[in-house]
Amino acid sequence: MAKKKEGAENSSKATHTKDAIAKKHGKKYSVAFAQVGAEKTYTTLEAFDLICKIAGAKFDETVDAAFVLGVDTKQGDQQVRGAVVLPHGTGKTLKIAVVAKGDKAKEAEAAGADIVGSDDLITRIQGGFLDFDVLIATPDMMVAISKVGKILGPRNLMPNPKLGTVSLDVAKAINEQKKGKVEYRAEKAGIVHVKIGKKSFGAQKLKENFLAVSGAVMRAKPPTSKGVYMKGITVSATMSPGVRLDIADATAGSGN
Repeated sequence: MAKKKEGAENSSKATHTKDAIAKKHGKKYSVAFAQVGAEKTYTTLEAFDLICKIAGAKFDETVDAAFVLGVDTKQGDQQVRGAVVLPHGTGKTLKIAVVAKGDKAKEAEAAGADIVGSDDLITRIQGGFLDFDVLIATPDMMVAISKVGKILGPRNLMPNPKLGTVSLDVAKAINEQKKGKVEYRAEKAGIVHVKIGKKSFGAQKLKENFLAVSGAVMRAKPPTSKGVYMKGITVSATMSPGVRLDIADATAGSGN
């Protein structure tokens, strides 16, 4: 009798969960959630095959990866941040602005920067101009750019040498952004969110983009981080439920 009662309770909980999901997200989401399974984990290729199958929006959904890390971001020596160029890009065309003078400004224009300026561009930013996705600068302009740090910082637009957006090789920095360079950074809770492409890329290209990010995040492990570093990985499309990855498979060959 006890087993029957327990089975009935579990069935009731499952039904309640499905009903709650359907009420909150709609029927399409609940159907997709049922296909994914709440506790199941997948290999990378299985996961992206499934995402391409269940992503049913009328637009080309963006695919994201979320890494749950065992780091204490309150500690200065446990920050996880960097950038990596995706093999197949992001599927998005970026508007690139460059703050540089003289020959470096000409180099930026030749490399295809959308907006090029020096003190005049900084003045425009002070006035509220933010019609760009990435801001690249030469090292000599960083003192002037610091004037607008409070404007750029909260929008993740502040140039940073660690991310390759402060560089004397302006052409290289621009080309990397055009190819699909993405930044990753652990939030307060130790979670890293990264966009890795579009559903239209297909499972194989999404997998290759994901592995580039996964490898970079693994290699960025702080030396002072103790215990389990990679605690969980989930990938998802814009309108779809998350798909949990098998951590060993997802981090294989990462260099750690």
